Amino acid sequence: MLDLRLLRFFIAIYEQKNITAAAERCHVSQPSLSAGLRQLEESLGDNLFLRGKKGVEALPAAHYLYPHAVKLVEEARRLPELFRQKASRARLNLAVMPDLSKRRLAALLQRIQQHLPSLDLTLSDHETPADCRLTLDVLRREDEIFLPLWEEDYVLCVPANHPFARRERVELHELQDQDFIECPPCEAHQQTLGLLACDRLILNLVAKAQSKGLVMALVLAGIGISFLPDGLVEDEPALRCVPLAGPRMFRRIGLCYPARQTLSPALVALIPELAARPAS
Repeated sequence: MLDLRLLRFFIAIYEQKNITAAAERCHVSQPSLSAGLRQLEESLGDNLFLRGKKGVEALPAAHYLYPHAVKLVEEARRLPELFRQKASRARLNLAVMPDLSKRRLAALLQRIQQHLPSLDLTLSDHETPADCRLTLDVLRREDEIFLPLWEEDYVLCVPANHPFARRERVELHELQDQDFIECPPCEAHQQTLGLLACDRLILNLVAKAQSKGLVMALVLAGIGISFLPDGLVEDEPALRCVPLAGPRMFRRIGLCYPARQTLSPALVALIPELAARPAS
């Protein structure tokens, strides 16, 4: 490992072209500088200068080393400053639930970056501890505050070759006996099944999945149809989204953060910005 002090000696000799002048510049004695140069040459296995009566002449190895030495010494000089800057940057750990609209999530992250340009942002799995959570209002914990950000409508999703694919609207009774993929944790699915049961209509439940992304994969496979948030399927060309006649089904996404704990400074600065201008 090269000693930065020796590289500084080398740079001074290269630029001054004189051992005595370089020693004065480095505030060391001429013998110490010469010894340091010999040590550097031994480490590199090559001679760097040709010594003469009027000074030193840089050899090819010195010309090659010089830009690298300058870069290393400058980076070492700036290192404490970089650490101080990093230590002063605000930090925020945001746990994000899966199966969100990628466009709306990206727009939110862009807003955060614009409002807090020096922020060190960490995105975590939705089940890991974090400063705040991006999730559904129905998943808010008792000790949390929910700040709404956007809403996503549930739409009937079918493969492009399905008979419903060209329809502008599907009536509730037309779901009778349709092959349907259920997401048990989803309130929209349970609401629809309840409405159908009231009218004595029955879906043909052919598969179940615990997440919206897995439901979408089953629909894409042609196994059945299902309800999915419009934000999740906005960029999936192989699916068709058809409105269903009946009450609106939607989910509300927002920021959950502790109600009775000290918030991170970054979150304190961010909440008023997000509350003043919710995402569209």
